[in-house]
Amino acid sequence: MAHHPSRLGRITLVLLGCGILSGCIGGKGRYNMAPEWLGPITTTEHRGSDDLLTAGLGKSGLASATPPSIANPTAPTASELRRLVIHTNYRALVDMTSNGGFGRLYGPNIDLDGNDVLGEGMIPGTEYLAFARNVAGARNVTLLVQLPDSFDPAKPCIVAAPSSGSRGVYGAIATTGEWALKRGCAVAYTDKGTGAGGHELDTDTVTLIDGTLSTSTAAGDAAYFSTGLSAAERAAYLADHPHRYAMKHAHSGDNPERIWGKSTLYAIEYAFYVLNEKFGHKARNGKIERSITPDNTIVIAASVSNGGGAVLAAAEEDNWGVIDGVVAVEPQINIKPNRKISVTRGSNPVSQPGRPLYDYITYANLVQPCAAIAPSNAESPFVSFVVPSFAENRCAALAAAGMVSGSTVSERSEDAKSRLQRFGWEAESALLHASHYGFAVSPAVSVTYANAFKRADVRDNLCGYSMATTDAVSNAPAAPATSPMPTLWALNNGVPPSTGINLVAEDAVNGPIREPFGISASTGQFDYYYDGARCLRELLNDRKVQASIEQASVRGDLHGKPTLIVHGRSDALVPVNHTSRPYLGANSLAEGRGSELSYIEVTNGQHFESFLPFAGFDSRFIPLHVYGGRALDLMWNHLHGGQPLPPSQLVRTTPRGGSPGAAPAITLANLPPIASTPAAADRIEVRRGAVSIPD
Repeated sequence: MAHHPSRLGRITLVLLGCGILSGCIGGKGRYNMAPEWLGPITTTEHRGSDDLLTAGLGKSGLASATPPSIANPTAPTASELRRLVIHTNYRALVDMTSNGGFGRLYGPNIDLDGNDVLGEGMIPGTEYLAFARNVAGARNVTLLVQLPDSFDPAKPCIVAAPSSGSRGVYGAIATTGEWALKRGCAVAYTDKGTGAGGHELDTDTVTLIDGTLSTSTAAGDAAYFSTGLSAAERAAYLADHPHRYAMKHAHSGDNPERIWGKSTLYAIEYAFYVLNEKFGHKARNGKIERSITPDNTIVIAASVSNGGGAVLAAAEEDNWGVIDGVVAVEPQINIKPNRKISVTRGSNPVSQPGRPLYDYITYANLVQPCAAIAPSNAESPFVSFVVPSFAENRCAALAAAGMVSGSTVSERSEDAKSRLQRFGWEAESALLHASHYGFAVSPAVSVTYANAFKRADVRDNLCGYSMATTDAVSNAPAAPATSPMPTLWALNNGVPPSTGINLVAEDAVNGPIREPFGISASTGQFDYYYDGARCLRELLNDRKVQASIEQASVRGDLHGKPTLIVHGRSDALVPVNHTSRPYLGANSLAEGRGSELSYIEVTNGQHFESFLPFAGFDSRFIPLHVYGGRALDLMWNHLHGGQPLPPSQLVRTTPRGGSPGAAPAITLANLPPIASTPAAADRIEVRRGAVSIPD
């Protein structure tokens, strides 16, 4: 078993009783001890008609668009919610169609060699669910260890899988968990302190760790998330703002992104504790001696999007050499400002690479609706989801503010499109602006991070936004016909609009009303609530927001850990020019020749795999998920067999083509491998912070 050289000095630390974060992995000294921050553990067995990977649904059940049934929709059981959340998270993160590759190129039925021999792909084993009560001050971070029956304690491996986006603890099951469980590895999941924790203020209902419901008073510190408002405080807010909700990522007051790396390390520490409780040697004194340690265990940290950012942050915070390898796919990562970092694509330098998420997402939130209706973007998928008159009014508001130029809608919208590209989006992203705004991705992320970085209270209605269920006709806040709370933990993605909880424009002329329909006071127009978007953008200069961004930023020092970053060039949510490309530059400055980071950029790859079955996505974009799996294979072969990692490179894929909505089935011919020796024209180079990307 090959280990990274940074481990050579770790044996002494383990023997002396040292470790990560809270003393030692699995406890202090030779004996296994529960970390002091660990809450009660719920252990469940998943065998026979149930399993770890598919919750008994199998490959066929996951592929079905029909969600698993619930006997009593108003009171689902924990096992029903678990089945539903696994079904939901699979379908949210992966193209589940056969033409897109599910069941043929990837999926539970495909073995590690790419063969369709695993049937329904069910993997039996045991789950261990618990809260980390305090992660640097953040409350109730969910941890989950999946231990497959195929785990070999003589050859132990752990794969840390923090959730993508703001999803709950199963958020990385399709992207990382499947690969790890097929390897027989224990999977250490965490929700990173975000997750689909909601507080229904009208009824004082909250979710518990398994998704079942309680009142906040009865739940106490067992609540997944609670606002902490007293009954009087809640009543006072509801008097003027009925039917409102608070969500954990936005309203916890914890700025959870600052602890994403620590949460991942806590998940690994928890996994070591669980494994030693199961497999450790029982000494004569009744205590359990730790037999599974960082020194004899391969540990890989791997995930996508926000989870990709979390594994990079964890690697940077891992000064003890616990993590052996890192695989980050389309990582959302904030990089500390460094003027020595530069990015050039072909002969074209990128202006100000490495802007933080809050900077580029609030800019997108302002400019995207105008850019979406540019004549040159007419073939954008889901362009019909953008209301032309609202977008035209947004263009006019931007023109009045000097943010776009032109005297006609066409001129202004084309200028908006150009400005987005100059701000850092690649030209290949242009057709995605309509879908990202039409599905309220940019407004939702902007509002959530504004609240998180400002550490706002739900009662603040920051920038005139709240969250509520709304009437389908009037779009005003209204009591739901059926509360979303019974299935919120399983169906909500943590960032409204989701499960019927919408963003509300409180200060609109016609407000409170669902955000897209808000008339701005400054313009008197239906303009996608320009006033709110402008306020969110202005918060970039707020001291508290700036401090929170700084807390969540990294410098690129991976301590020599073997690392693969995979990113799609067309990513319109997490642009490569502000994340993976400048991170490569930051890493070269931090580590120089000691770096073992390779960056793999993939053409025709974009952020939302679940969009791939739809018209215009199917014909233009490829599943980046395939390259995430290949990167994991390469990392495994490197750590387990000593095979070298590939150099940084551009992988040139071939879209499926055909008619939008009727693209031919994808094949391996569309998806060339990551080359061990890429052609000179495909090499990505970095030197002293300067990153060169081929066209």
